Amino acid sequence: MATKTETKTLQIPTEDGQADAFAAFPADGKRHPGVLFYPDAFGVRPELEEKARELAGHGYYVLVPNLYYRHGPAPVIELPGHIGEEVRPAVFAQLMPLVEAHTTERVLRDADAYLEFLTAQPEAAAGPVGVIGYCLGAALAMRTATARPDLVAAVAGFHPGFLVTDAPDSPHRLAHKLTAEVHLGLAEGDLSPEEISELNQAMDAAGVGHTTEIYPGTIHGFTMSDTDAFNAAALQRHWDRLLPLLERTLTSG
Repeated sequence: MATKTETKTLQIPTEDGQADAFAAFPADGKRHPGVLFYPDAFGVRPELEEKARELAGHGYYVLVPNLYYRHGPAPVIELPGHIGEEVRPAVFAQLMPLVEAHTTERVLRDADAYLEFLTAQPEAAAGPVGVIGYCLGAALAMRTATARPDLVAAVAGFHPGFLVTDAPDSPHRLAHKLTAEVHLGLAEGDLSPEEISELNQAMDAAGVGHTTEIYPGTIHGFTMSDTDAFNAAALQRHWDRLLPLLERTLTSG
C-alpha cells in the first residue's frame, strides 16, 4: 500500500554549479533506499514530479535532477501543459542545443554529484541505489550504473534512446562494467531488432541479469501522460516491472 509522501525542491552542488532538483520520499521519518530518476528530454515538470511521488509512496527516496541546470532552473524552456504532436517540432528545436551540450563527460561528472548528494540525505539510505530513466534518461541511467557499479544495484530504462550507437563509449559497449540488474522497456520502434540483439548479447556476455522487453502497441514516450504517446496499459506494465526490480535489489526482507 502506498504511504504518505513529502516533497522538497533542493539544490545539488556540482563541479559546474548548483543543480536544482525535485525530491519525494515517505513522510515517516525513516531512511529509505534511494532512486536517482533521470528525466526524459523534456526535463523536470509536473508529469515527472507525479511519477516521483508515486514511486516514493512505495518506500523510496526519489531524486529528480534538472539535467539542464547549466542553462538555468527547470523548466529551462517553456513547456505546454500537453506536449502534443503539433508543438513537438518547436519544443525539440529549443531542446536540442541543451541535449547536445550534455556531453558524456558532463553526464558522468553530474552522476557522481547526484549520487553523493542522494545518499547523504537524512531521509535516504546510504546505498545501494537504483537509477531509472526515460527516453534520453535511460542512457544516462546506464552510464551512471556502469560508472558506479559499487553503488548502483538496479537500472531501469523506459522508451530508451541512445543505448546502442556507433560511439566507442556507447552504453551497450560498457555492459561489462555493470553489477546492477537491468530492465529495459521499449516502445515498438525504439531499437531495431539488430540493436536489441547487440544490446542483449553485450549484457549476456557480461553476465548481467537483465530483461529487454518490447511493450506491445506502444510508441516512443508511452509512459508520459502529458504527451500524445501515452499508453495507460504500458504505464501500468512499467510499474509492474519497476517495483519488483527495486524491491529485489534495494530492500532486504
